[in-house]
Amino acid sequence: MIASDDDILSTAVDWKAQGRKVAIATVVETWGSAPRPVGSHLVIDGEGNFVGSVSGGCVEGAVVAEASDVLADGKPRSIEFGVADETAWRVGLSCGGRIRVYVEAVN
Repeated sequence: MIASDDDILSTAVDWKAQGRKVAIATVVETWGSAPRPVGSHLVIDGEGNFVGSVSGGCVEGAVVAEASDVLADGKPRSIEFGVADETAWRVGLSCGGRIRVYVEAVN
């Protein structure tokens, strides 16, 4: 789900106020064609609910899974998705680009 930056960040604040664990994923770098620009956000809670978008396709599912690990151990991660081979279509980056996403817990 794509939402405005204000909606995404407001959701993170609301979820934290409700006592939920919250992580935020941010597109920090792109190369070539990418579905979402640098600065795009995805906010994820401890139950796997999310608002926003960092890419689409299977990439979003992988980022949500990574956020679960971040919330479990508190260690931020930088993950990269690319289209170097025929797996591009499977991960939702058929546009021919690569993206780097930074995932961190919101404290």
